[in-house]
Amino acid sequence: MAAIVYQTNKKTGVTYAYESISFWDKDKQQSRAKRKCIGRVDPETQKVISTRKRKTPTSGEKTKRGPVPITRTNRCFYGATYLFDRIGENTGVTQDLKKCFPESYRQILSIAYYLILEDKNPLSRFPRWAAIHRHPHSESISSQRSSELFASITEEARQRFFCLQGKRRVDREYLAYDSTSISSYSRCLRQVRYGKNKDHEHLPQINLTLLFGQQSRLPFYYRKLSGNIPDVKTLRKLLADMNTLGYDKKIKVVLDRGFFSAANINDMYRYHMKFLIAAKLSLNLVKTHLDTVRDKMRSWTYYSQAYQLYTCSLPITWDYSQDRPYKGDTIKADRRMYLHLYYSPERALEDEKAFNSRLTELQEELENGQRHPDHEKQYAKYFEVKSTPVRGTKVVAKDEVIADAKLNYGYFALLSNEIKDAVEALEIYRNKDLVEKAFDNLKERLNLRRPAVSSEQSLDGKLFVQFIALIFLSHITRKMQENNLFKDHTMQEVLDDLDIIECFEIPGQQLHVDETTKRQMDLYAKLGVNPPASLQ
Repeated sequence: MAAIVYQTNKKTGVTYAYESISFWDKDKQQSRAKRKCIGRVDPETQKVISTRKRKTPTSGEKTKRGPVPITRTNRCFYGATYLFDRIGENTGVTQDLKKCFPESYRQILSIAYYLILEDKNPLSRFPRWAAIHRHPHSESISSQRSSELFASITEEARQRFFCLQGKRRVDREYLAYDSTSISSYSRCLRQVRYGKNKDHEHLPQINLTLLFGQQSRLPFYYRKLSGNIPDVKTLRKLLADMNTLGYDKKIKVVLDRGFFSAANINDMYRYHMKFLIAAKLSLNLVKTHLDTVRDKMRSWTYYSQAYQLYTCSLPITWDYSQDRPYKGDTIKADRRMYLHLYYSPERALEDEKAFNSRLTELQEELENGQRHPDHEKQYAKYFEVKSTPVRGTKVVAKDEVIADAKLNYGYFALLSNEIKDAVEALEIYRNKDLVEKAFDNLKERLNLRRPAVSSEQSLDGKLFVQFIALIFLSHITRKMQENNLFKDHTMQEVLDDLDIIECFEIPGQQLHVDETTKRQMDLYAKLGVNPPASLQ
């Protein structure tokens, strides 16, 4: 008797359908059953989709694991995708994807390769690209199939991938944490909301947070959240996620001042995390100490020639508190912290010039009687306006208020519970701009500025594939920076130069790769990759 049995893979979250045939075992004198997998269950339609995509081996043939075998004679482009294959091996991305997505990792890689090489082109053009390129999946992926692939990428499998990648580097570096907004016209995505749009677009949005390794210069983790959630409220969820992945006591984060709050600092102490965070000068914690060293730190002893600014570090105390609702009390204690203060003469000059220009505009608006409703608070703060029938309108600047506003120009502050040296803290913090560059790559090069998807599952899956592509892009960017390639080349020029290398596929024979130039060999070497054997 035949029956259909359903079973969910605990590692990937994919549900499979099996044909179960019962029979009587004469030797053991008991009923037995044979199972045969007939496909996976679509999570939306609940229909069984066949997983047998290749030709069934004939009698006597054995299936082989490893690269997809050559089944047809073909000549195609290979130089750039070969580069990606090697990067995937070196970073462990391919190995980790295979563990988490054993049935679809090749499709994920192929789409990631396409997103990198076909700058800003939609996925509908993937079949055209696949027809002339050698890539992991080796077959075309239609728009419908790519949507099915995105929908099949589960949260459990994604988290497992983050965990595997994190084990390769999280102990050795600080992770820059930041967020961006992604505008959307979609009405079917639940997290699309109006919020503080970082691209200054008057559209609803979703927010995306990203963790980026500062030494490896590779993205480690991302999370999608509702568009109306401010940065300061996202850190607690990050801490919870890191705790789930087992990194709560190992992770080191770099944060801008948008994430600063007493609650966030307390949480990071509570979870034993190391942090470096920018702080506003208006904070009492910063202002009090800055006033005591303001004049002293602008002496030659505190000057850093490398950064052309003055630095000063102070050991201070943080008033830690932790509410314990289950015990009905609050823990209070002192925690060690380091305050790093900086003064940049160049930055002070730029700030003062911009402020003076602004004051000039405000004064002219008042004198000419062309007041702007949005500027009323600034008028009242910096000027006194007196009008008489004889003398007309007279605008008088509030010199003390203006002087107080200029007092902190050129100064900025960082806080850390680990880094004692101001210059070291500044070096680590300035590397945080790689997250901004990563967001630019996601939005522009990987076509994430306006995500065109029809469901939450498709968006989640597409974001993950774009995240995989970002790992490859980030690795290439780091190698190009280390070897000063950006001086004479753009990334697209480098990829185009390698992409024209062809290979010749013949069934039953080893892959043949065409000749290459000395320039191409040099590019492979600077990108940290050995060329194929036939190129040497």
